[in-house]
Amino acid sequence: MKRIASILAILLLTASVFAGGTQESSTGDDSLKYIMEKGEIVLGLDDSFPPMGFRDTNGEIAGFDIDLAKEVSKRLGVELKLQPIDWDAKILDLNSKDIDMIWNGLSISDERREKIDFSKPYIANRQIIMVQAGSEINLKSDLSGKKVGLQLGSTAEDAVKSDAPVMESFTELVKYQDNVQALMDLEVGRIDAVVVDEILGRYYQSGKPDVYTVAEDFFAAEEYGIGFRKGELALIHAVDQVIDQMVADGTAAEISGKWFAKDILLAR
Repeated sequence: MKRIASILAILLLTASVFAGGTQESSTGDDSLKYIMEKGEIVLGLDDSFPPMGFRDTNGEIAGFDIDLAKEVSKRLGVELKLQPIDWDAKILDLNSKDIDMIWNGLSISDERREKIDFSKPYIANRQIIMVQAGSEINLKSDLSGKKVGLQLGSTAEDAVKSDAPVMESFTELVKYQDNVQALMDLEVGRIDAVVVDEILGRYYQSGKPDVYTVAEDFFAAEEYGIGFRKGELALIHAVDQVIDQMVADGTAAEISGKWFAKDILLAR
């Protein structure tokens, strides 16, 4: 009975997604029904992206996005399954239904919009330039003749490629499987700079202020969203409405305060 009540509540929550009361089945979009019937939603993530999603000291997956997702799945009445993935293959994993959503500091971009759909944006972000403390690199032009690192398949890569004159001035563009490896190489001097999400970069800098600093210049401003398969509007709408509720009742601000000491969510 409790399970039936939960399903009915979610169906009522998402009834407004189709104008004129058109039913989910008549549109061919059974995305919400699919999740409710299997009773779980699988979240794909790069588990080395603090503070959004990463392994804590006990080896458990934790983070800001993880806490948001746990509350969303709880309110939807389904289990949350956390699935670490190869970030460069994230869209392939999503479209093959190995995962149901990508929620881990996923930047919204025009290129990605061609392949997947997004929730409403919930956090602002920039692609910043991380350098060693004491470095003379402060502007993009200072990267000329330098070795620059970034994560393969990230919007950092897109941002750098979109500024061809700057990218062509590098001695080398080094691509890593994750940002942790890139920042480790920066720390020991194997590369001169890392282009990385500001959320992650500031987190690392706060822990090692004597090792890292952030250049004044940056490559691109962007926003984070949750990625879903194309056309899954019912599921997207349901998740968006739950997050809106969490913003309205203060739960989202409480989670943000835990990780950032302030509410960093965008107005929705």
